[in-house]
Amino acid sequence: MSLRHALLGLLREQPASGYDLMQIFKLSLGNTWPATQGQIYPELGKLADAGLLSVSEQGARGRKEYALTEAGLAEIRHWLLETEPELHPRSESLLRIFLLGALSREESENYLRWLTEASGKEVATLEAIEATSADWPDTDLAEYSGLALEYGKRLWLMTEEWSAWAADQVAARTKAKQDQAERDPAQEEEDQK
Repeated sequence: MSLRHALLGLLREQPASGYDLMQIFKLSLGNTWPATQGQIYPELGKLADAGLLSVSEQGARGRKEYALTEAGLAEIRHWLLETEPELHPRSESLLRIFLLGALSREESENYLRWLTEASGKEVATLEAIEATSADWPDTDLAEYSGLALEYGKRLWLMTEEWSAWAADQVAARTKAKQDQAERDPAQEEEDQK
């Protein structure tokens, strides 16, 4: 997903300033597609230059409010309807798990336990956002944000459950190897190679 499409989609509901969009990102997209001020403001300028947004209002201290143009709406519709999403996005967490063999078994287990805890914190964050959703206006953005929020919550719950299971698997295999080594000292030497 590109930042450009996220901004176009957010502005479909109503005009907003860069600051307003930052707040929406924090509330709705921050856990799945974070964006910084240094990314949002330049992208708004590029979208306006491309005719996909217009400056609908200018205020004090250079505050600009952006509105989606017909060309912008056509672009977001094209992106949603005519391009395929990336079904296998990159995941640094999964890459790290794949490479845990570079660590000791204890370090590997500790990483998986950390991931369990971090996932639980993400679930709590999303649940806190969900608790405020009753105050959200009745808009398409709120409806579909709620669906995305539920997806994120379920994904983090699954990650929390899976990483606890994986840590237990590593711990059980470590114990089995230690038990085997106690029974067969020659095997211990082989395992350490």
